[in-house]
Amino acid sequence: MAFDGAYLYTVARELTGLIGCRVDRIHQPTRDEVLLRMRGREGAAAVLVSVSGGSARIHLTQIPIESPAAPPMFCMLLRKHLSSGKLTGVRQEGLERILFLEFQCVDELGDVVQKTLACEVMGRYSNCVLIDGEGKVIDSLRRNADVTRERVLLPGFPYEMPRRRAQLNFLTADADTVRNALLLAPDAPLDKALLGIFEGVSPLLAREWVYYAGHGQALRTGEVSGDTADRLLFAISRTKQMLLENTCAFHLLRTPEGTLKDYCFMRPEQYGSLMVCVPCASASETLDAFYAQRDGEARMKQRAADLFRILMTRLERVSRKLAHQREELSRTDSMAQDRLYGELLSANLYRIEKGDTAAVVENFYEPDCPSVTIPLRSSLTPAQNAQAYFTRYRKAETAREKLAEQIGQGEEELQYLESVFDVLTRAETLTDLSLLREELAAQGYVHRPNQKQKAPRQQPPMQYETSDGFSVLVGRNNRQNDQLTLREASRQDLWLHTQNIPGSHVILVTNGREPTETAIREAAVLAAYHSKARDSSQVPVDYTKVCYVKKPGGARPGMVIFTHQQTVYVTPDAALCERLSR
Repeated sequence: MAFDGAYLYTVARELTGLIGCRVDRIHQPTRDEVLLRMRGREGAAAVLVSVSGGSARIHLTQIPIESPAAPPMFCMLLRKHLSSGKLTGVRQEGLERILFLEFQCVDELGDVVQKTLACEVMGRYSNCVLIDGEGKVIDSLRRNADVTRERVLLPGFPYEMPRRRAQLNFLTADADTVRNALLLAPDAPLDKALLGIFEGVSPLLAREWVYYAGHGQALRTGEVSGDTADRLLFAISRTKQMLLENTCAFHLLRTPEGTLKDYCFMRPEQYGSLMVCVPCASASETLDAFYAQRDGEARMKQRAADLFRILMTRLERVSRKLAHQREELSRTDSMAQDRLYGELLSANLYRIEKGDTAAVVENFYEPDCPSVTIPLRSSLTPAQNAQAYFTRYRKAETAREKLAEQIGQGEEELQYLESVFDVLTRAETLTDLSLLREELAAQGYVHRPNQKQKAPRQQPPMQYETSDGFSVLVGRNNRQNDQLTLREASRQDLWLHTQNIPGSHVILVTNGREPTETAIREAAVLAAYHSKARDSSQVPVDYTKVCYVKKPGGARPGMVIFTHQQTVYVTPDAALCERLSR
C-alpha cells in the first residue's frame, strides 16, 4: 500500500491541529490497535494507531469502533500514563515512517512530566512504544518486535530509532544533489532505483515519477539524461511543492468492479483506465474509507476467533460421531435374518445334532419353502445355537432404537451448531458476539461470562420496509429468532426462512392486510441474504403464517417446526437489502 513516509507527512500535518487537546479516553479495540480520544476547545477527535502488518497506519478516524469490556494490559498502561495528558507536539524525523506524539502529563506525585508515544509504521515491524522523559522505554505494544544487538524494545531500556539508511529526503534535497545521486545509481529499473535513493517513497509514487518522466514508458537509470532527467526532476519538485504547500489531492484507487486497491496523496496517472480514481477530502478520510470495511471484518474475526474454534471443533466432533453411529446402524440391517434363523432352528431342533457346523432347513415363511443353509457353532447344542441368534437379534433391535434416537439428537445438534456458526459469520458488533457467547454458555458449549460484567443488552431486530409499504423484521440471533417468531409476531403475520439452510427468522408484518407478491418476494430476498446462502443464487425460501409455526418442547434456540408452507426461489441482493433498510 502507499502509506509511506511522504503520506505520513500529510497525516502529521493533520494531527498538528490537535496540539493543545487533552487525552480524554484510551481504548485498545484489538491487540494491534490503539485508539486515543482527544478533546479540546474545538471539540473531540479520535486518533487510531494500527500496527497490524497488512494495515499499519496512524490517522484521525470517524469510524465508530467498539472496544472490549476488559481492556488489555497495554491499554491500562497508556491510561495510567497518558490520561488527561496534553498533546504538545507531533514530530517526524525527515520522512521516516515514525511519528512521535509528545504529551505533557502529571504523574502520581503531581509533577509535570513529558511522555512520548512513538508510532512506528513499518509494515510487519510496526510498533507503538511509550517513552518517558528520559528517553527510556516504559513499554511497547509489541515487546521485542525488532530485537537486535543495537535495539531492544523492553521496559527500562533506552529508546533507539531503527537504523536509517543513507537516503535523500526529496523535500529538502536540491536538484543537483538528486542528479548526482541518479548518476551514481547502479543500472536498474528507474523506479527501483528511486526507492533506494529517496527516503519515505512508496513504489506507487516512484512509478508515478517514472511514468511522467518517460511519457508512460519504463526507464532504467542509464536512460536518465537530458529532457528525461528534467522531466523527472520536475515531477519530484511538483510532489515536493504539493506536500510543502498542503495542496495534496487525495484519491482512492479502485477497479471498475469496485474493489479498493490503493490510495495516494496525488492523482496517479500510471493506471489509465484500469483504475478509477475517487477523490477524498483529507489524508485521514482516505484511510478511513480504504480500511473501514476490511478492518471491521478483521476486528470481528479476531474477537470471534475462540468462538470459531469452539464451533468448528464441536461441528467436527458431532459429524464424526454421526458418521460412526450411522455405520453402526447399517450393521443392524442383518437383525431380521438373525430372527429368521433363530425361528427356523427352533422349528427343526430334532433334525440337528450337536457338532454340526451348518443346518439345511426349509424356509416356511416363503411360498415355495426354499432351502436355507444356517451356519452353526459346533460347540453349542441346537437349542443354544437358536438362542444365540435370538440374542443377537434382541441386541441389534435395542441398538437400532438407541442409535435412531442418538442420530436424531446428533442431527438436531448439528443443525443448531450450523445455525450458530451462520450467525457468527454475520455478526457485525461486539454486542452480537457477547449475546452469542451467552447463548452458547446457556447451552453448555462455553464457560459462562464473568458474572461481574454487565450482561449485554439485546439489540432490536433489524428493520426493513418493502417497496409497497410492508414492515419486515429480521432476527439477529437464535434467541431473538424465538422472541420475534413466538412472542412478538402476530398470528396472521408471514414467517419466512430459507429451506433447510441456516439463517434468520424473517417476519413480514401484515397488520391484517393481505401481503402482496412484491412484499413476499422482497421479504424472501431478505431471508436469503441473512442466511448461509448469502452468496448463492436461486435460494429456496419457505413462508407460512406465524400461526403454523411451533416450537417443540425442549428444542434448542431458534429451532421450530412449521406446516402449510409455500416456497419461493430468490437470489440474495445486497443492494436491494440496503435500499429496504430503515
